[in-house]
Amino acid sequence: MTMEATASTTPTNKNFYWLRSFVAGGVAGCCAKTTIAPLDRVKILLQGQSPHYKHLGVFSTLTAVPKKEGILGLYKGNGAMMVRIFPYGAIQFMAFDRYKKLLNTQLGISGHIHRLMAGSMAGMTAVICTYPLDVIRARLAFQVTGDHRYSGIIDVFRSISHKEGMKGFYRGLTPTLIGMAPYAGLSFFTFGTLKSLGLKHFPERLGRPSSDNPDILVLKPHINLLCGGVAGAFAQTVSYPLDVARRRMQLGTALPDSDKCGSPIKTLKYVYQQYGVKRGLYRGLTLNYIRCIPSQAMAFTTYEFMKQVLYLN
Repeated sequence: MTMEATASTTPTNKNFYWLRSFVAGGVAGCCAKTTIAPLDRVKILLQGQSPHYKHLGVFSTLTAVPKKEGILGLYKGNGAMMVRIFPYGAIQFMAFDRYKKLLNTQLGISGHIHRLMAGSMAGMTAVICTYPLDVIRARLAFQVTGDHRYSGIIDVFRSISHKEGMKGFYRGLTPTLIGMAPYAGLSFFTFGTLKSLGLKHFPERLGRPSSDNPDILVLKPHINLLCGGVAGAFAQTVSYPLDVARRRMQLGTALPDSDKCGSPIKTLKYVYQQYGVKRGLYRGLTLNYIRCIPSQAMAFTTYEFMKQVLYLN
């Protein structure tokens, strides 16, 4: 085979790089969210204080939902999630690489700090681009069989447009952005730092040559999973109260006390005064630890795998 033929069948660094990066991030996001979809549904029910399950804890809710709504009840709202999460994951991972290069080449920012800044900026960019879909998904996931307000994604869209206007699609955006900055930043920062330290100090034990570029070392899959899980757990601990505020604001008129949740500060104050720290601001945190570890582990591991499949290294 000639060199010309080889070049034509192997993607180059510049040949549709942005598109391949977009696909890699989208696949990573979908794999991550599908893995923890049942836990995500339970978290929304607990955060919104659903009257059908508010007296239950995390694990009792996990068993109560299939009994009341069937096994598919654990995946309610997941269709809307997949519609949202592919572009969300795609934009986030692609933007992270772009922002990281921009900070390094244009502003001269390097080292660990540029991972933190690039991760924060990438997370906020992805949120802004896909937020209406997240609101629709939250409304669907909060419904309980026998007490439906919406029949599907289109119905939610029409209802919000008619009753709340465009502002309804962006309820809770402020706490989401405020919470996303530390969450995404710390996730990428922690994973990137663990990855670089591991490959630097234990290259033979933790790394192996990339399949698309043998000159570059990548983490072994099980080490990727471990680093991704640690990154997700650390980031979630810091940003969780803002996630609670975001969900309650997103649910809007679906909650009887929606008038108490008009702004991030107002929502956080109300939840704290009404339910306290453990039962309010950090309600569902146990579930979040259980869900964020496999989710982030799967996201980073899948993305690292897709980078090799799509010749992004």
